[in-house]
Amino acid sequence: GFIVIYPSATRSGQCFDVSSPAALSHSGNSDPAGIVSMVRWVVANRNGDANRVYATGASSGAMMTNVLLATHPDVFKAGAAFAGVPHACFATTDGSSWNSQCANGQRIMTAQQWGDLVRNAYPGYTGARPRMQLWHGTADTTLQYPNFGEEIKQWTNVHGLSQTPSMTDTPQSGWTRTRYGGTGVQAPVEGISLQGVGHNVPL
Repeated sequence: GFIVIYPSATRSGQCFDVSSPAALSHSGNSDPAGIVSMVRWVVANRNGDANRVYATGASSGAMMTNVLLATHPDVFKAGAAFAGVPHACFATTDGSSWNSQCANGQRIMTAQQWGDLVRNAYPGYTGARPRMQLWHGTADTTLQYPNFGEEIKQWTNVHGLSQTPSMTDTPQSGWTRTRYGGTGVQAPVEGISLQGVGHNVPL
C-alpha cells in the first residue's frame, strides 16, 4: 500500500545539491525541485495520497530530507534524517558542493537563526510544517555530532517549540530519544542520539 521513489544524484561523489542557492529555495530548480516533481507526478498518476508523503535518507539523503522539508512544507508531511545537517547549513556561494565548517560541526547558530533559514526558504508560507525525526551517532566523523543539536534547534524553532524535551527515554542500550512538543509518536520533533555510533547509523 505504499510507493517508494529512489532519486539518485549523478554528479561526482553522488551527493545531492544541498548547498546552492537554487537548492535552498522553494522556487529553485536544482535537485529538490527534481525530487518534488517526481513526487507530484506519482501523486497525480499513481493514485498517491498527498497527505501521506514523507522523505527520508542517510548522509547526503539526510541533508536532502532537511532541505525538502524546509523548501516544500506543502508537499512533505514528515521526514526522518539519519546523520545529516540542518537545512542551509551546507550553503555555499563559490560553486562548491562541500562546506567543511558545517560538516565539522562548527556552524553553531541560535534556534531563531536556524528557523529563519527554513522560513526564508519559502517566504509567505503559512501552512502546517512537517514533523521531523533526527538520528545521529555521537562518533560521526563525516557530518559531526554537533549538527544533531543544531537540527533540533532548527526544527523546534520552526514548530514554535521549546528546546526542552517533553519526554526522554532509552529505547535500547546506548540510544537516547527525546521528543519535543509532545510525548507520543506524533510529536512534531524527535531526536535519537546513538552513543558511540559513527556515520553508519542503523537504517
